[in-house]
Amino acid sequence: MENAIKLVAVDIDGTFVRSDYTYDIPRFRRILSRMKDAGCHFVVASGNQYYQLRDLFPGYYDDLSFVAENGAFVKDRKELVFTADIPKETTDFVIDVCREYPEIKNVLCGLSSAYCEKGTVNQEFFDLTSIYYHRLQWTDDFKKVDDQILKFAPSVPDEKTYFYYNILRERLKGKVEPVTSGHGSIDLILPGCHKASGLQRLARRWRISPAQCAAFGDGGNDIEMLRYCGYSYAMENAPEGVKKAAKNVCPSNEEDGVLVALEKLFR
Repeated sequence: MENAIKLVAVDIDGTFVRSDYTYDIPRFRRILSRMKDAGCHFVVASGNQYYQLRDLFPGYYDDLSFVAENGAFVKDRKELVFTADIPKETTDFVIDVCREYPEIKNVLCGLSSAYCEKGTVNQEFFDLTSIYYHRLQWTDDFKKVDDQILKFAPSVPDEKTYFYYNILRERLKGKVEPVTSGHGSIDLILPGCHKASGLQRLARRWRISPAQCAAFGDGGNDIEMLRYCGYSYAMENAPEGVKKAAKNVCPSNEEDGVLVALEKLFR
């Protein structure tokens, strides 16, 4: 079985890291070394910004590959493979629709940085967002941002996640698609640009079939990736719908479930 797996993709929040954003670094480095020996690539696959994700792996992030921003940013170690580019006309349309709902707190995610708009969110929201976006800046007007736009990351009240998800899906149809991992976070991405499409780009580069891929996830935005991979693991803490999309369930993120499973796969 060890030799069969050539790509392992892991979500981060609720999957790879514990709720305090830590993981067992020495244990992971040992597993990573065994994976390398087996000719297996490790891919960080998250809705978060690349600059935040790479900071989780200080000193060795160039050995890893990344599917960041829910598939809108793909990097093969040091080489940038793909970045989404939402047309200006579409970004302006999305901005206008979101502005109609004062409860939606929007974040614009660009290639150089992410942005919060003055007057629409407060400093507390900005500080919270900076946990997930290590390059974040204020702008006076989203429409005046000069950057390549990868996606939008609106936040809504937790209990209204699916209420707004449905509104945005209806109103933005054909332009961008909402994906959510619940808990008030929604990402608006280009249609067909999700974590599985990012993995596919890397798998093709490396001549790896889906049967040789393994994925770990806990949210709705992991479902395509779990279905794509021959080996798929939902976390014990994942909702039922995510568990149904995966072939296996592993211990929760608090119990280092990803490392437990990888140790078995790469003995």
